[in-house]
Amino acid sequence: MSLLRVSALSLGLSLSAAAAFAQQAPTQQVPYIRLSPEDQARGLNGAQRNFFFTTGESTREEDYVNAGFFGQRLRPYLANNPEALANLNAYRAQKWLFLGERLTFVGAVAFYSQQVLSGDGEQQYFKDTQKAAIGVATLSLLSNIFITRHTNERFQRAVSAHNAGLSSAHSSMLQRLTPATIGLAAAQNGQPLLALRWNVR
Repeated sequence: MSLLRVSALSLGLSLSAAAAFAQQAPTQQVPYIRLSPEDQARGLNGAQRNFFFTTGESTREEDYVNAGFFGQRLRPYLANNPEALANLNAYRAQKWLFLGERLTFVGAVAFYSQQVLSGDGEQQYFKDTQKAAIGVATLSLLSNIFITRHTNERFQRAVSAHNAGLSSAHSSMLQRLTPATIGLAAAQNGQPLLALRWNVR
């Protein structure tokens, strides 16, 4: 009879603490994010194509979602993680710089080509305006090296920060479900009872 009483009390306290924690837990489960194997392997100055990610267990190619040019489709999953959002914002800024650099380079090349044919029936290749266009195109290409060096890393850090936050939240949940104190209490009939106490915050 004493063993049953101890078991019932332990189960009751466990359920009470779990219910109290469940009321404080977020109603929506935040998923773990996985990048495609190719995107995980991207390093410094890697290709500037869009990232693909999945929030499920399956890693089939068709299960991966295109994150978008600025990573905008990943943003809703990072809403509660400031560090992940900061890295995603840095990624977006780098992509804007990359886009501006590409437009500058194409514009300089187009201007140079237009200047070649601007003479009176005679093609010219090294006028002052063409020299300026060549200089702008060259600077654009050089800046591309610095702009794209850490761009992919920013996106990968955003995903890593998100997943690390989930791991911390999981550890915190286990800690909150662990009893703060364990002891014995005496019932009215003198039988000892197991006493468990949780600090629910």
